[in-house]
Amino acid sequence: MAEKGEIKSASSSHLEELVDRFKSNKMSGRTMKYPYTITAKFLSFPYKYYYKNVWAFRYYVFSVVLCMPIFYKIQKLACSPANVAKFAEKAAKEKAAGGH
Repeated sequence: MAEKGEIKSASSSHLEELVDRFKSNKMSGRTMKYPYTITAKFLSFPYKYYYKNVWAFRYYVFSVVLCMPIFYKIQKLACSPANVAKFAEKAAKEKAAGGH
């Protein structure tokens, strides 16, 4: 039992090191005074603080995760071959009628 805990803590420490490596805004051992690049700005943003203290941020993350399957279904239906053919037929009729 203790071995599993040791393995878990070892893997979590490796994960923490990896996250710290990407999260850190250090360059050659010195901390950057201001993150100049877009990537550095994204990595230095305090996501955990905002998620914990800002209700709108929490609900935004939740709503994006919740709506992704719905948006996927809508996109799949809109780009289906039957719908594309139907749209092409409507566009041809409109063009033949002299519409814009």
